[in-house]
Amino acid sequence: MWHWHKSVSREHESIWQQRLASLPGAVITEGYHASRITVAVYTESAEEALVLQACYGGKAEALEETDWVAATAPRHQPPLLIRDRIVISSSDSPEDLEALRRKYPGRDILCFPAEMAFGTGHHATTSTCLRLLCDYARHRGERPWRLTDIGCGTGVLALAGLRLGAEHAVSFDFDAQAVGIARRNIQRNGGAENLELFQADVFEWEPRAGEQSDIVLANLFSTVLQRAFPRIIPAMKPDGVLIISGILRTQADETLAAAREAGLRVDKIVRRGKWITAQLTLA
Repeated sequence: MWHWHKSVSREHESIWQQRLASLPGAVITEGYHASRITVAVYTESAEEALVLQACYGGKAEALEETDWVAATAPRHQPPLLIRDRIVISSSDSPEDLEALRRKYPGRDILCFPAEMAFGTGHHATTSTCLRLLCDYARHRGERPWRLTDIGCGTGVLALAGLRLGAEHAVSFDFDAQAVGIARRNIQRNGGAENLELFQADVFEWEPRAGEQSDIVLANLFSTVLQRAFPRIIPAMKPDGVLIISGILRTQADETLAAAREAGLRVDKIVRRGKWITAQLTLA
């Protein structure tokens, strides 16, 4: 992995957003000085980073791959309780999992250790999606339903959906590493025979004819969501539900406006700290 970065004037932020808009690894962050921002691009090859350096100056550096999610995860993180249905443990110890089964009889116990893809369930965006997913499953009752999870991360939402009664789930991520971790989690937890898991870009993926879902989940960056709504809607049944998350409060208005412009109605908004999760249907 390589990293190109450059400090620039804040007044030129929109120019840099346009320059880097087509690069999936582009990031813009605030610095200590109010008048400056840092533009950066993470690339798989040295050549890409060095081309950016040649074009725009700045600095290109090789990065040592580090599992920051696992390295910074609390060692004794308590289990995550999702309504009265699911318990998610970050420990894969057989003893810990058996203790949870005894403590929470009748609930599904899932194990998602912290790894290099987000989605252990404890982050505010993921846990809120899980709670809304539980509410949806309760609402469906005995009626069959299908699920699509866009931006699967570690696979927690799709696997939870199957435990909650989904008869079929489609789950994919742009990041090949995330898909690999999701596959390990599927093997670790089992019970995912009706799951299609694969790598895909939301801007290139299309649902197969006749395979729209009753509920679609998209826990993505808000800037991706805003562009992706026209791609996501075809995955929904006419009476389907869309749950979106990964949205900062400061980006909520523009993201929900983009959803409405695409033909969606906002039915519910849940706020957790600096994050927003929303439930939508077709207008």
